[in-house]
Order: sequence, then structure tokens, then C-alpha cells
Amino acid sequence: MLCATVPATSANLGPGYDALGLALELRLNVTVKLTPADHFVYRGAGSVPDDGANLVHQGFRAAYGQLGLEAPTATFEVDNPIPLARGLGSSSAALVAGAALADALLDGRLGRDGVFQLTAGMEGHPDNVAPAVYGGFTVSAADAAGRFRSATLPLPDEWHLLYGVPAFELSTATARRVVPTTVALGDAVLTSSRAALWVAAVAQNQPELLRTASIDVLHQPYRAALVPGFERVSAAVRAAGAYAVFLSGAGPTVGVICSAAAANACLAALADFVGPEGQVHDLRPATGFTVERC
Repeated sequence: MLCATVPATSANLGPGYDALGLALELRLNVTVKLTPADHFVYRGAGSVPDDGANLVHQGFRAAYGQLGLEAPTATFEVDNPIPLARGLGSSSAALVAGAALADALLDGRLGRDGVFQLTAGMEGHPDNVAPAVYGGFTVSAADAAGRFRSATLPLPDEWHLLYGVPAFELSTATARRVVPTTVALGDAVLTSSRAALWVAAVAQNQPELLRTASIDVLHQPYRAALVPGFERVSAAVRAAGAYAVFLSGAGPTVGVICSAAAANACLAALADFVGPEGQVHDLRPATGFTVERC
């Protein structure tokens, strides 16, 4: 039997739409055993039916298909602390877990980059998949041939990563529909320059740069209406001294990066935002997926 763990992820980070991501120490745990028929045993956030249509099985079969092989039937047991449809990469984690377990059974014929290419292609964008595969802070882009490239930087240890998770779900498809398909030149310049500044802030451990680098004009102004209280909590954590505040992925989760001195005030603002039914997390950066015998 093989066991995989895959981190939750936070994508976009403001202006890094479909490009920037963070791996978070909140890990999906999946075991696989080859069995006469497909089964899926799920424990954790939300509910997923016991059938072969789940994302773990999809990633597993896709990895075999990438090599022109038919996947064997398998039973997956899943323990998942990552909230579903909240902007913390639960779907990417599931796809990566399935593909990574398949690759281990195939003696690493895809490799880590192969798992990344496959699952990023399945998602259609690499921003959540890259940190799930490689860990840390990731920057990803498609090359001229359409192949995804990704680079990873470690996040400074002293940065606090806080997340407020509302009780309601928001599908990526719904959140993408409200984003305009054309962009004014000025907004494109602001987006590319601020995303580049994000990378410099991480590389040089200059978190104060995030106060500019995390401001977004591309997607968050349009998605804010889907996340009641986003503007209010954004103002509250900035007033408390946060370096950055952003929708995590498509939302509705809100991410905050701050210093130790500002953490308690920012946590209180996030708790007020999510209400008694929501969750607030103070997380650490994570490594990418792991697979081992268990």
C-alpha cells in the first residue's frame, strides 16, 4: 500500500492570476490499494460520493493514460482537512494525489515534472498545481509551445500566513464567469508589474513591498461581490498592519500575510469576517507532495 500527502494551496495572491501560488501546511492524505473494483472511502471536509468519478481516481487514470496504459482498479482512502470549494486548492490536491500515486506504482516514469505537466493541463492553469507539486512559493507560466514552466522560492520564515475560510462554497467556474475577458492596457501594466514585485518581495525578504504587490485590479474587484465582507475585512487587516490581503484562489477564503506583531489583530478581523461557522487558520509554508510505502 502507498500513502501520499499533498498540501493545500493558495493561488493568485492578488495580481498573480493563474501564475502565483503558495503551498500551505494543511495536507490531504491518501492511501491506495489495488482492488478488483474502484472504491473511494472519504473522510473529512464536505462529502464526496464513493465512485470512480472523483478527482483522485481521475488523476490516477490520467497518469496511466499519459503513458498509453490502462489504469488498474483501485481503492483510495482519503483523509481531507482542506475545505472544499473554498479557494484552498482541494481539487488540485486530489488530482495531484492520484497522479503521484500512479507515478509511484509506475516506478516514477512520469517524474515530478510529469505529474505537474499532467495535472496542470487537467486543471487548465498551473497556479494551484505548482505549489502542490513543488512546495513553497511558486511562479508559473506557459512557454511558446504551451508547456508549463515553474520556479520555486522559499517563503521567509517570519511571514505569518493567515486564512479566513467562510462557511459557504464558491465554485471556480462561478468566480471565473464574473471576470471580464478583455483588459485595459493600464490594468494589464499594473497587474504584470505588481506580480513581478511579489517575486522580488519574496526573493529579497521585503514584506513591505507586498503592500503594493498584492493590490489587484484584474479579478478581485469583480469577485468581491461574491464574497460578502471582503472589502471590510481587507480594510480591517490593512489597518492592523498586514502586508498583504487577497482572495485565495477564486475565493471565498481570504488570505493575509503579516508580521508576528500584527498577527493577533489580523486573526481577530478574519474571525469576524468568517463568523462562528467559518474557520481561521494560521499556517506555515509547506513542501510539495510526498509518496511513501505505508
